[in-house]
Amino acid sequence: MGPGPINADPRVLRAMSAQLVGQYDPAMTAYMNETMALYRQVFKTANEQTLLIDGTSRAGIEAAIVSLVAPGDRVLVPIFGRFGHLLREIAERAGAEVHVIEREWGTVFTEAEIATALETVKPKLLAVVHGDTSTTVAQPLEGLGELCATHGVLLYTDVTASLAGNPFDTDALGLDAVTAGLQKCLGGPSGSAPATFSPRAVEVIKSRKSIEAGIAGSADEIHATRIRSNYLDLAMIFDYWGEKRLNHHTEATTMLYGARECARILVEEGLDAAIERHRLHGAAMLAGVQGLGLEVFGDPAVKMNNVVAVRIPEGVTGDAVRGEMLEDFGIEIGTSFGPLHGKVWRIGTMGYNARKDAVLTTLASLEQVLRRHGAPVTAGGGVGAAYDLYADQGAGAL
Repeated sequence: MGPGPINADPRVLRAMSAQLVGQYDPAMTAYMNETMALYRQVFKTANEQTLLIDGTSRAGIEAAIVSLVAPGDRVLVPIFGRFGHLLREIAERAGAEVHVIEREWGTVFTEAEIATALETVKPKLLAVVHGDTSTTVAQPLEGLGELCATHGVLLYTDVTASLAGNPFDTDALGLDAVTAGLQKCLGGPSGSAPATFSPRAVEVIKSRKSIEAGIAGSADEIHATRIRSNYLDLAMIFDYWGEKRLNHHTEATTMLYGARECARILVEEGLDAAIERHRLHGAAMLAGVQGLGLEVFGDPAVKMNNVVAVRIPEGVTGDAVRGEMLEDFGIEIGTSFGPLHGKVWRIGTMGYNARKDAVLTTLASLEQVLRRHGAPVTAGGGVGAAYDLYADQGAGAL
């Protein structure tokens, strides 16, 4: 019940137990095509280049940035949590001239602040985290697509922590590149990074296309600004997933099975229904920790549906509570990083764990451990507040 990874859906684990097949087996190429179609629905996009990058969500981030950004390109990164710093570092390692704007953790940027920075920096790429689990808040993306189009800027966002649990629409938001991971609201294991790229982003990436020696044809060129990673070279990965079936790397078959099943389950449930499920159980967890008398960190107006940050009560050792939760109840909750390390716990309600029983069990367990540590919590207040919210919203036994 932390900020991710979470328990994988049992249906995903079953799908991942299937036998391996070769990467050019007709069954495998059919699975790849089906997975692309499913993730177009998940991302709400018509982008042809919607696929999986083999690696954790960080591999997806790095593939997007290193493939879009050539050395010397300007990149603007709004930082409001740990993962903005990650985007900055990856862009710097790609040789970009990186400019940042920063906000206090727990808050987000206004559209006007980002507009001013775009006008000042004039970047090639705006790279922004959507939901940052380190702070539990989500940067509003509305309006940023129009701003970037006006200034001729590519817009990339990392939705690892938010996709499938919070409202998100790639095409309506005017996004050029989006990457995610399976281990949060999608209900799968870490190890595969779903991603989608607009025609404008694809054009930029293909302008840097270089086929590696050994498989290149006589007419293939090596561009001076070729992508500075072989494994994460999206120009080649596009051809690997496309009709050319260019040999690139051996497909992570088991992860593809899992990613495909994550998307299939989500589409079957319905994206709106999944987002509402995360909103409901996230609201119950929020009500529950407040019912215990605990203080919540971050601006509630922009809090993600699927994770809440709770200030550790005075006199309580945060890691000791986490340890007892895990050892005595088998429940894991998270700590945080940087300026929030040792100051907050992060409790997730996402993916397969966005369920009533998981919320109530976590709140009951947290109350008992806190009482053992002498924290002045309200007896029964957590479960009671969650029950009240469920009753008020007609949730029944969801």
